[in-house]
Amino acid sequence: MSSINAVRFEDLPRAYHLFKWRVLLAFAVFYLFAYLGRFSLYPLGPLVKDGLGLTNVDIAIIWAMLFWGFALGDVFHGRLAEAFGLRLWVMLGAVLTAVFNWATSFAVSPLTMAIPLGLAGFVNAACWAPAMSMISQWWPRSRRGIALGIVGTASGGAMLLMWVLAGWVGAEWGWRAAFRYLPLISAVLGVAFYLLVRDRPADAGLPEYVEEDDVSATPEAIDPARLRGLGPFRILLSDSRFLLACHVKGLENVVRYGLTTWVAIYYREVGGFSIESTVFVTVLLPVGYLIAPPLAGFISDHFLNSQRRPLVISSCLASAGIIAAIALAPPSNEILGAVLLLIGGVAMGMSPMSTVSVDMGGRRMAGTASGVLDAHGYLYAGAQAIVFGVILDMAGSPWPIVFLAMAATRIVSVFMMRVVRV
Repeated sequence: MSSINAVRFEDLPRAYHLFKWRVLLAFAVFYLFAYLGRFSLYPLGPLVKDGLGLTNVDIAIIWAMLFWGFALGDVFHGRLAEAFGLRLWVMLGAVLTAVFNWATSFAVSPLTMAIPLGLAGFVNAACWAPAMSMISQWWPRSRRGIALGIVGTASGGAMLLMWVLAGWVGAEWGWRAAFRYLPLISAVLGVAFYLLVRDRPADAGLPEYVEEDDVSATPEAIDPARLRGLGPFRILLSDSRFLLACHVKGLENVVRYGLTTWVAIYYREVGGFSIESTVFVTVLLPVGYLIAPPLAGFISDHFLNSQRRPLVISSCLASAGIIAAIALAPPSNEILGAVLLLIGGVAMGMSPMSTVSVDMGGRRMAGTASGVLDAHGYLYAGAQAIVFGVILDMAGSPWPIVFLAMAATRIVSVFMMRVVRV
């Protein structure tokens, strides 16, 4: 990516560095509340299941609609935002998420819950890939691990905050109130984010940085004529390394969202926990997601020359062992379950797959690349909900098999990731 106003990152003015942190931290604060409109069903699952008389398959279908709605949104929003405005797309996603969550709060059956929640997932996807593109405009590959590590912490914090707030509101006022009012917070913050940031340095009257790392510099040097219309999709989907990375992300989400979909129900139904104990134990999973990403980014940028692959492989191996332990440990042991979920969250959070997609797309295709990779993640996440839901309902709730299957996907990912040299 060339510009007559581009300079080496080390030579950029102080105003640039202040604004890059403004963009990053504004998004991190916004995203800390974004899950209030996307994942409230995690802690509220037992209440919704009891309130509407749902089966595990019903819950699985509802989750699949949400995940697949998000996946479909990912495919479109990254590219559209690159064309029409990154911060605009994030704001629209936040506001429309609140609208469809409000509609979800009036559900009286599996169908009337699945449809608006699927639409909420579709519009909420606009809050992710466009923002990944925006951050790539301000942070080069050599510093991007730290930047997106902070975003990862915000994502983990969002899961934690959502778990606590939605669990508390659901316990006190019912699950409908949690869907109805909590997403309004992210809508207001989405508007504030739009006002605070700018898509690119040039929009703030600042110079661009020169990308000096070949991994991102190569896609940024592509002839602009090839990036018109659907060009970024053709370029990315013809890259076998990028496709493998997408499937690694998909398998990662089988575990990341497989755990968050089922552990609350597992410990409630099999462990016999109260709703308060269930929230206490399972909330440590997103705590792990919160702790790990900035550590992974720091290690990658400062000790691995911005390589992401070693951390992904390490995450796969460590999380496989922890998930196998969850499968074999007694579910009635509250302390052991909490410790395993905390360590498992840390192990999963050490995988910088979101950074991999931005690195491979460069600034010009970061939104498209991030959206396509994330779409694979949610496509797989929806599939796990259906598959595991059917297994649990049709085969007498074989919970150890479900968790061992998750562990197996992490081992498969190790072999796939060895080819993705990023």
